[in-house]
Amino acid sequence: MTIPAVDLEFTDLSYTAGRRRIIKGISGSFKSGHLTAIMGPSGAGKSTLMNILAGYRTAGVSGVINVNGEPRRLAVFNKSKVYIMQEDLLQPYLTVREAMQLSSRLKLGPEHTEQYKEGVVDEILETLGLTKCQHTFTDNLSGGQRKRVSVALELVDNPPILFLDEPTTGLDVVSINNSVQLLRLLANQGRTVVCTIHQPSASLFSVFDRVYMIAKGKCIYQGVPSQLVPFISNATGLECPQTYNAADYVFEILQSNVIELLCDSIQNGKIIRNGEAAVRTLEYRKNQYEDSSKITKTVDILPMAAFSMNYPNSFWRQFTLLFARMMLQKRRHVLGIWLQIIHHVLSGFLVGIIFQKVGNDASRPFDNFKFCLCVSVFFMYTHCMIPVLTYPFEIKVMKREYFNRWYSLKSFYLAKTLSTLPFIVPLGVVFIVIVYVMSDQPLELRRFAWFATYCLLIALTSEGLGVLIGFTFNCTNGTVVGPSSMAPILMLAMHGMGYGEAIHPAMLQLLKASYLRFGIVGIITALYLDRTMECSDKEEPICFYKDARLIVRDLAMEGEETAPQLIGIIFYLILLRLLAFFSLRYRCTTEFNNTILVYLTKIIKRR
Repeated sequence: MTIPAVDLEFTDLSYTAGRRRIIKGISGSFKSGHLTAIMGPSGAGKSTLMNILAGYRTAGVSGVINVNGEPRRLAVFNKSKVYIMQEDLLQPYLTVREAMQLSSRLKLGPEHTEQYKEGVVDEILETLGLTKCQHTFTDNLSGGQRKRVSVALELVDNPPILFLDEPTTGLDVVSINNSVQLLRLLANQGRTVVCTIHQPSASLFSVFDRVYMIAKGKCIYQGVPSQLVPFISNATGLECPQTYNAADYVFEILQSNVIELLCDSIQNGKIIRNGEAAVRTLEYRKNQYEDSSKITKTVDILPMAAFSMNYPNSFWRQFTLLFARMMLQKRRHVLGIWLQIIHHVLSGFLVGIIFQKVGNDASRPFDNFKFCLCVSVFFMYTHCMIPVLTYPFEIKVMKREYFNRWYSLKSFYLAKTLSTLPFIVPLGVVFIVIVYVMSDQPLELRRFAWFATYCLLIALTSEGLGVLIGFTFNCTNGTVVGPSSMAPILMLAMHGMGYGEAIHPAMLQLLKASYLRFGIVGIITALYLDRTMECSDKEEPICFYKDARLIVRDLAMEGEETAPQLIGIIFYLILLRLLAFFSLRYRCTTEFNNTILVYLTKIIKRR
């Protein structure tokens, strides 16, 4: 089957953010088989219009948007379109073919065989000229190659509508021409291809079938490129010099009065300027797209009405594929693995040397408490800061895949959560064994097991805090929020050292606000309860802390037991993970972000 024709039309479309009206009652249409460029000066509303038409922004939007003459249903429309962002964000540590294979397995359901999916990958790579670099890692691709790979990843299920935000930004002249010719090919195959572009060259400008120009939120031209100069001349009386690029010229004359004249002449997008020769050219291109199509020979496309609102694969299939990809990427990140190994081993020996032989010395009980605190802080800072620094970038890549319906957020989040365990647990155990032995803690399996359990729980809970921060803030803000969040957690965890029974009951309740407190109490009680210690200084007449229960008392932990602390720290572990998921969910929901910005704007203006 061929690609279904999808025509997108909009009438009296407006968008208001707070009190500012960004899009002002524009109209227009984008046809199948056409390559359409949305153009305009900076701040004109190009990206806003693109986001509205792609369905990523609906709050504050008024007007009518139709698909094939019927009101747009976002649930169906989202399945039929892809949005390729301005940044060519690709998954690292994967080859081009591996990235394509994963895309085909996620975007094509189980009704297709693996052989069929491989055939789709081969044909797309050949069509887009990526066969020679199919075994190259994505990090080593040139700018033009990355742009083509970004497009190729979204073509495996052959979407009928493509939106591209500034696809030529950052490319050289050759790469720009190749990218636009690629879009020309995709449009010839029957797709509706819409892209934003700033100021194209004269030769590039003529490649587009339609141009939609916008300035100050109003449509100032819609039609074929060849009719732009005559339209300006008729509407304003201004003549474009023969040596000028029409795209440059129109931006030079955009004064307020000229914008109004152009907007009135085109009726804010309700009129389409097509010359007779241009109409014949467009019809010819539309009739020729089946002959130039290679991808459609392999991929079957359903009619628009038959598009499923569900993901092509089940939750567990998505999780399996994502988990396998994440593990492969982690294994290939050799430098990162070695850095973590060196960090854990060197830190273990450093802590072991500082607190050597304090574990069974009744004359140094508070030194041993500092040891427990130091180990807890190591696991907290190590595993909290890693996601704070790395997850903001991963979210950008994930949002591209999620918005184009590769997988659900639940499957991604579960895979992301479990993919860290094979590294946190073994490396954590290595560190724990080193410090436990060097500090001369009691060599009892039960005590060691509790010690290791609470250390690893602190690591996993701290990672949950880091994931929450990494999902919520960018890298710059996260580096501020991370340490600022951990500081009060640490202060509450260590409060009470030497206070004994003098600590206020209300303060005891406040200490439970720190998950690290539960971990430290669990570690202390595991090491000290039901135990007799020895004094290293034999000349001391009285070994006061020989009875380890006194140490627990003076640390304001009297009456606490080891096992019940599990409930508290597991509660925070689950809570932070849930909050991180909801943060991810709202981060990927543009409506939530827009609503928050609107409310903040109103509050600021009222003040």
